Amino acid sequence: MSIHRLVFAALLLAPAPITPGLAQPYGQSQAQSAQLDRLFSQLSASTDAQAARTIANDIWQIWIHPDDPVLDARVSEIMTAGGFAGPASQLPLIDALVADYPDYAEGWNLRATAHFLNGAYEKSLSDIAETLKREPRHFGALSGRALIYQAQGKRELALEAITQALDIHPFLAERALFPELGPPPIRS
Repeated sequence: MSIHRLVFAALLLAPAPITPGLAQPYGQSQAQSAQLDRLFSQLSASTDAQAARTIANDIWQIWIHPDDPVLDARVSEIMTAGGFAGPASQLPLIDALVADYPDYAEGWNLRATAHFLNGAYEKSLSDIAETLKREPRHFGALSGRALIYQAQGKRELALEAITQALDIHPFLAERALFPELGPPPIRS
């Protein structure tokens, strides 16, 4: 085989380089997807707030630590660089993350959170919708939607959103803002 064919073959088999500014495909590994399915099942069936909190934290860890090492590094940079200001101060980095990884649900949720913290509720709602297209079980996005609707005086929409979130995570702290929903269900 000639050197040209070897070089050509190597180029065909080599992974594509990541180019900033170009959308990168993102898909969770089968292992992470299966783990999330198991955790969500446990969460919706949890019997007490502490157990639910532990399970929810495990879910958040998967969401903010994707399998893709480059994406994981970028998310970690956003999470740590914000300090006390959090995602609100990292909007340019989050915008770039969403542009580069448009299939990554947590990128949209990070941006929704940043917009929420900046008082840009309509932008936040738009990004929440994008988050939920990619991860319909995102209880954080759903509870964020409820908080925005509550702040906008849209009580019925807020109740609808928090009810959807509570179907997934029955022990969300935001339940307390909606006393008409009563306490979490008692399960054994």
